[in-house]
Amino acid sequence: MSDEQQVPGTTDGAGAESGGVHRAGFVALVGRPNVGKSTLTNALVGEKVAITSTKPQTTRRAIRGIVTREDSQIILVDTPGVHRPRTLLGERLNDLVRETLGEVDVVGFCLPADQKIGPGDRFIAEDLVEMRTGRRGPRVVAIVTKIDLVGRDVLAEHLMNVDQLMDFDEIVPISAVKGEQINVLMDVVTRQLPEGPQLYPDDQLTEETRDDRISELIREAALEGVRDELPHSIAVVVEEVVEVDPDGDAFTPVEPGTGRLVVRATLFVERDSQKGIIIGRGGSRLKEVGSRARSEINALLGRKVHLDLRVKVAKEWQRDPKQLGRLGF
Repeated sequence: MSDEQQVPGTTDGAGAESGGVHRAGFVALVGRPNVGKSTLTNALVGEKVAITSTKPQTTRRAIRGIVTREDSQIILVDTPGVHRPRTLLGERLNDLVRETLGEVDVVGFCLPADQKIGPGDRFIAEDLVEMRTGRRGPRVVAIVTKIDLVGRDVLAEHLMNVDQLMDFDEIVPISAVKGEQINVLMDVVTRQLPEGPQLYPDDQLTEETRDDRISELIREAALEGVRDELPHSIAVVVEEVVEVDPDGDAFTPVEPGTGRLVVRATLFVERDSQKGIIIGRGGSRLKEVGSRARSEINALLGRKVHLDLRVKVAKEWQRDPKQLGRLGF
């Protein structure tokens, strides 16, 4: 391992290269489900652009977060967790990850310090090794996440095991929750990027649309406290975001900025029993979901909104190509 890997917290000042060189490129964060990719994306960007949950396989799209620095612009692509698929949706998410890996400059392979390297990690490593065989593939940085959850001895052993997994360009231990080594990671990633001009404006933090971000915040709220089998069955579609007359007809649009902002969205599940769980007794659970999501949406839009949520059943949508298409997969 290099000196950076053996002595956490040190850096050689690569963040300020001599000669005014500017680097820019795409960095995909990959790993098994629930290894901290979305939490890391948010920590690097400095704002919440990807939802997080203790439930595995929360991320369903390649979500782009943009980090603009004086010497570089890093376009992060937070990918779904690679897993053994049991549905058509799972197959499509794995395909999305592989497609993304073929289009980026750097891969950040996330390996949590509190979990031993397993078959899923080896599967991803084999894919990455194959991508780099016979042609120039992406540079690969091992990102050992969640170092705040283990002691130094456990971390040292884990770093050695990671080093043996494949030929990494760099290995960086970090804690996204504590903010440890985040700047070091950005310096390391910058070194791996190609020279090039800035690709996005200074103030742009994500490529996600407003409606996509709203739907994800609603889904994040709905994931809290539900049973293990239900999270994968939840999908959210924002039907409309509209200004309405606060004193008149709740469905009559008015000029932007002059009325009450209403967000109307639908939560889809696969079975009637799941619909009952989401709604709860007397609608109590849906009210909790709405309250939790509304506070996040208020912060995102910078104003108070009225959130109108409906719950519908789309039977076995994870296995139905037509319904997957309608739901944006």
